[in-house]
Amino acid sequence: MKITNEIVKNHGLTTLEFKEIKSLIGREPNLVELGIFSAMWNEHCSYKSSKVHLKKLPTKNEIVIQGPGENAGVIDIKDGDAIVFKIESHNHPSYIEPFQGAATGVGGILRDVFTMGARPIALLNSIHFGDVNHKKTKHLLNGVVSGIGGYGNCIGIPTVAGETKFNESYNENILVNAMAVGLAKKDKIFYSKAKGINKPVVYVGSKTGRDGIHGASMASAEFDENSEEKKPTVQVGDPFTEKLLLESCLELMKDKSIIAIQDMGAAGLTSSSVEMASKGGLGIELELNKVPTREQDMTPYEIMLSESQERMLIILEEGKEDYAKKIFEKWDLDFSIIGKTTATNRLVLKFDNETVADLPLSALSDKAPMYERKSKKIKLPKKFDYKDKIKKFEIKDLILKLISHPNFNNKNWITSQFDQLVMGDTILRSGSDAAIIKAHDTNKGIAVTVDSSAKFCAAFPLYGGKQIIAECWRNLIAVGAKPLAVTNCLNFGNPENPEIMGQFTDCLKGMKEACEFLNMPIVSGNVSFYNGTNQKNIDPTPVIGGVGLIANLDRKLIDHKLKKEGNIIIKIGKTFGHLYQSALFLEILNLKDGPPPEVNLTNEKNNGEMILKLISGNLIESCHDISSGGTIMSLFEMAIGGNLGLKINKLKSTQNHIEYFFGEDQGRYLIEVSKANLSKVIELLKKDSIAYQEIATVIKENIELESFFEFKISELDNLNQKWFNDYNAN
Repeated sequence: MKITNEIVKNHGLTTLEFKEIKSLIGREPNLVELGIFSAMWNEHCSYKSSKVHLKKLPTKNEIVIQGPGENAGVIDIKDGDAIVFKIESHNHPSYIEPFQGAATGVGGILRDVFTMGARPIALLNSIHFGDVNHKKTKHLLNGVVSGIGGYGNCIGIPTVAGETKFNESYNENILVNAMAVGLAKKDKIFYSKAKGINKPVVYVGSKTGRDGIHGASMASAEFDENSEEKKPTVQVGDPFTEKLLLESCLELMKDKSIIAIQDMGAAGLTSSSVEMASKGGLGIELELNKVPTREQDMTPYEIMLSESQERMLIILEEGKEDYAKKIFEKWDLDFSIIGKTTATNRLVLKFDNETVADLPLSALSDKAPMYERKSKKIKLPKKFDYKDKIKKFEIKDLILKLISHPNFNNKNWITSQFDQLVMGDTILRSGSDAAIIKAHDTNKGIAVTVDSSAKFCAAFPLYGGKQIIAECWRNLIAVGAKPLAVTNCLNFGNPENPEIMGQFTDCLKGMKEACEFLNMPIVSGNVSFYNGTNQKNIDPTPVIGGVGLIANLDRKLIDHKLKKEGNIIIKIGKTFGHLYQSALFLEILNLKDGPPPEVNLTNEKNNGEMILKLISGNLIESCHDISSGGTIMSLFEMAIGGNLGLKINKLKSTQNHIEYFFGEDQGRYLIEVSKANLSKVIELLKKDSIAYQEIATVIKENIELESFFEFKISELDNLNQKWFNDYNAN
């Protein structure tokens, strides 16, 4: 077949890139070879627009065993134990086919984790949808939630935490980010780097079909009015087969049989074989007739580019073939020796006794394009005078509007569809600042959280990047966990747009500064570009998954729920009343201008370390970080969670009540302290010069502030659940 300009374009390659391909291989590629280049050089696999910037991020410290570059990151939690974790996007597939897109996103991230030798112990998600009244939103919401729950529940891994947000920015391009966390022994970590010559290359798992062909390329392009036509590029998942694959791989890993192992994820057999051989500086030869297929007459092109799910590529030690085969056949999975490693540094594909592709591996990996795209510097928005705009509003009315808003409404309708307790190790789950899972057969608690920062990044990405790392830090701190490391999923628009690239680079600068200061390296992650339709891009949405450690679960568990009448609520951190880019301004008053709050990393660190000191000293009863919605929403969440009320102290006359209660200054917490511990807590706060303020007393059933408002907890709880209940009832 003659390769035309149209064929090149349809493969997501530019004219210049095609010219470079011809130069690298010394000839024109055939269609199979073009498909392979298309897969390996697309944005999703090559990171060609982001790699130069990602290299600047902090990825190492004393606990990092494996940083970016493998299937997942690995950190040391002592006693021979390791945590393996990663977050990834499945945005485009989920918009096209929400159930399967979300389901296979969960399946893919699980394989990334157990491929490293870890047993998955928890799932999390960050999902973003368009305006609630948009014609597609309800359909997409229902499909995605069902897909996440359907896959996680069936495979038997708890979905313990997540977030769901609505904003018109995602009307035509939703975000579905899935995170998985696993537990492994640090001396039993498995990698994808091939070693040795003439080692058997083995295909295991499900058979290969035609689903998902060009899935990675589809994820590397904007949507248009024809996006519905891309449904064939969405993979189809089977959680029951994944369970079999998980158990069989972990069983094989008990023996010294595996040299290298790689999930067949994006770009399927192409990316797995190329990456394994390239990392090892070897070549690889595959006989495509030996690949198990479930459809007749599949071509080499289809076999190499299929993204059928629940498949692995393994390089075995010689002599271990029969042993491995028995394991996979016992689990009723396909096992086929489809090739061998070579010393040629080339990818050679054979089909029907003919060579259908012969490419230098360096051209597919090391020499893939890497662009430093033009970027536009994003300026800090100016403040504006809003005093006249807010003075007409009553605090009570604003509270009722905010607590009823879809972004603040109780998400029980969603979380009730996820099994959060399967495996029996979930200690703290959805609704808390972070979830806690017991590391099985130990007394350690693994704290996990997932957070995003679209609104702050859209306004000023440098601050937004700092903020989302700090938010992750606070959420882990609030449950008494020492923050350890993070994984990121960077969801942005078209990188060829200088403004989008400016958002991306400035956001990374902010993340870098915060990660370095707080000693939280980024050990894994994913970049998702081209999120938009017809050149209308999403708001920049970095999503951060964080992992922390509770060394001993014998201590009192801390969550955000109020515990006892008579206890005192203390606010930690300074309140300046920053309303610009707050939930109140954006969601209720439609005031979209102004700068986001600054992030003082010194205060973040000092305040967080003080909270950990108070928790370890058994001096507080509950804790909650102050984030979206400000002080008032955090107070309400504590009250509703504990089914107890609050008598809020009257403010100083000089303080503006709306600024005080709704402002979103960073670095703040609410802590509940018993009267018996109050003097000791205040003494410690003063000693370390931590800003604090006693702001409320726990009472029986009302939340009240003299002359401003009085609510029954039951009324607030009902109101907090009403929108979602009504939305899904219609």
